[in-house]
Amino acid sequence: MPKEKSLKVPRTHQAKVKEKTLRWFLIDADGKTLGRLSSEIAKILRGKHRPDFTPNADTGDAVVVINCEKIVVSGNKEAQKVYRHYTGYMSGLREITYQTMMEKHPDRIMSHAVKGMLPKTKLGRAQFKRLRVLAGSEHKMQAQQPITVNV
Repeated sequence: MPKEKSLKVPRTHQAKVKEKTLRWFLIDADGKTLGRLSSEIAKILRGKHRPDFTPNADTGDAVVVINCEKIVVSGNKEAQKVYRHYTGYMSGLREITYQTMMEKHPDRIMSHAVKGMLPKTKLGRAQFKRLRVLAGSEHKMQAQQPITVNV
């Protein structure tokens, strides 16, 4: 019986932590829609924009978001959107409206939206730590030489 020739099958690349090079991206949120911008930020944090993306490895990059107080929401969300959290005590469901949140903590609006788009695992928590959201246009990340991204 003749011996069959074996075919070489290309192997799937598995990214390793040692191979990863962390890049920093700077995104200006001025006039951008909250959900659309948040999904792009989540893609960068997860690393889906990179050719070596591996779902079970932390291959993402870091993101700095500035001017988040100038973010826009579509529809009637500005009047109707409510953020809820539970304190852990009886009758401890607290509600805060979008307008109040924008006045007090505009950076938390963007953080909350991005966090909801990341995996709810240890990997997702590690990816979320690489997000910096700032209300003003000033940031202290010049040493990381962030790449300005127009999303």
